[in-house]
Amino acid sequence: MILPIYTYGQPVLRKIAQDIDKDYPELQTLISNMWETLASSEGIGLAAPQIGLDIRLVVIDLDVLKEDLPEYDGFRKVFVNAHIEEYDDSETSSSEEGCLSLPAIHEKVVRPTRIRVRYMDEDFNEHDEWVEGYLACVMQHEFDHLDGRMFIDRLSPLRKQLIKSKLRSLLQGRFRCGYKVKVPHIR
Repeated sequence: MILPIYTYGQPVLRKIAQDIDKDYPELQTLISNMWETLASSEGIGLAAPQIGLDIRLVVIDLDVLKEDLPEYDGFRKVFVNAHIEEYDDSETSSSEEGCLSLPAIHEKVVRPTRIRVRYMDEDFNEHDEWVEGYLACVMQHEFDHLDGRMFIDRLSPLRKQLIKSKLRSLLQGRFRCGYKVKVPHIR
């Protein structure tokens, strides 16, 4: 089932998500729905807060980029209870990011190119590993959602000021995108 994506202004996007255990109700159905939602929105990553759930669950599909990044051929992974344990700030990368919860906003974000992550796969096998390159940047973007952050929080004050009207339009539901969304109710 394709789920609506919560857009900027929804309180769940600013909450710190909670770890879950293997008894989480209908977890496999939820994961399946997240994959379907991600595919329909043509994104590469989706965190549970983006569909209204404050749990630490992320799906990432880099297989869709295999023509440009052949090293990610077949890369489709589920991350349960994901946490970034360490940042290696010795090398950073600046790349343009977008977000399904921020339709039509794309900005350059600087991130470390190497991080240490701890997570469980969908079978609840534990992983603790160093990740590098593009995947490290994608994971930081998605895992930020689990800590109540969005990529716009990493922009300079000047860049934030320059996109203020776009953010206001999102809050008011004045935007277009090609997927189902749930906008905040602004009074």
